[in-house]
Parts: sequence; C-alpha cells; structure tokens
Amino acid sequence: MWFPFYKKTPDLHSLFPCRVHINHPEAQALITKHLKIYLNRVYDENPFYKRPSSFSDQTFNSASASGNYLTVLCIGTDRSTGDSLGPLIGSRLTAANLPGIKIYGTLDHPVHAVNLEETLNKISTEDPQTPVIAIDACLGKSESIGCISIKPGPLQPGTGVNKTLPEVGNFHIIGVVNVGGFMEYLVLQNTRLSLVMKMSELISNSLLHAVREFYRTPYSYPNSENNFTPVYGDGSQG
Repeated sequence: MWFPFYKKTPDLHSLFPCRVHINHPEAQALITKHLKIYLNRVYDENPFYKRPSSFSDQTFNSASASGNYLTVLCIGTDRSTGDSLGPLIGSRLTAANLPGIKIYGTLDHPVHAVNLEETLNKISTEDPQTPVIAIDACLGKSESIGCISIKPGPLQPGTGVNKTLPEVGNFHIIGVVNVGGFMEYLVLQNTRLSLVMKMSELISNSLLHAVREFYRTPYSYPNSENNFTPVYGDGSQG
C-alpha cells in the first residue's frame, strides 16, 4: 500500500509524472503512450538491460520464447478490497501469458509486506538485467479517487499504512482507490470493489498494449513532450 508522498530520484530525472482518470474517454491510449515513453527512457539510461531488437507476432503468441525482458511487480493483498489492485493486475497480466515478461504478485500468490524483501531478492538473482515496473494501490484526496499515475523512480510501498519497506522499481504505477489520512486499514477494507476492478482492467490492458507495441517497434519519444506533467481529467464538464 502506497501513500502519495513522493521524492524524485536521479533515475529518469527528465520525465515527469502522468495522471489519468479512469473515466477519461482516452484513458487507455494515454496510459499506453506514457508507458512506452518511460520504457524507452529506462532502456536508454540503463544499457545493461536486455532489450530485444524486435518481437514478431509469432514470438508474442508463443510460450517458448527464452529470457525475460521486463519484470512487473504488483504489490498488495487479496485480503483487503482496496489493496487488491496490484494482485488483480498481476493475475490479468499472468493470464495474458506474454513471453519475456515476468509477473510477480497475483491473487493466488500476492506480494506484500511479509514477502516483499524475499521477492526482491529473487528478482535480483533471477532477472538482474530486466527493468522493473512496480504497481500498487494508493490513498489520496477525495477528488483524486479513480486517478492512475505513472511516476519516475522507485515505489515506496507501505508508507500509507506507516510501514518501512524496500523501494522498488525503475518507475511505478499507482491507483488512488480511496481517501487517505485517517484509519487507513479500515478505509482500504471499505473501498468499492467496482472501482478497483475498473482500475485493474484499465491498467492491465494499457500495460499489455504498451508491451506489445514497445517491444515490436522501438518507440522514439519527442523530448518536447516530456517537460511538463500531463494531467487528464474524467472528461466531465464543470
């Protein structure tokens, strides 16, 4: 569980956060676009990461591809409605069975405070040359509920419920599922499942599209578009 206090790190320093509301009519396209921008920058700044020159349709549809090129760490637990965002996304991504993409954190095998450090040790041992995208639920302001953010630098899990856990990820995705600031555990337990399901579907679909498009054709981002923080609303009129 993550709480929205964020300190920028030197990694991906020139990229700014992107925030999209789930009701925005082009939410998936916007999230997909920014995920590809972030992936491209991660590989550019870390040449030791393994990156395929291209993936054919046959490769993407085959389970026989060797080696991983990306790790997605979905943090949370199925024991709490609000904190189940990560495991729901992990289960959806796992079901897609994309070769070269390693998923940690599902409904059946969640990654949470108890086993996070063990999981990070496993990632560093088995896939040390892959970038890591961290995903978690978030508590925030009431007007931010339903917003999904992509942010540079590592995720700091556990701060929303006053826990100190290891940082993780080259960049991270968070979804605001409810209001923060008081009785966080109770708030998470009383989060609407409908909202969490919609957010998990949007994030997982966006990731799947971004991964397919990015690894099939290298993505060149326009530098002029990376000097601001894009914020996309829900498309409603004030």
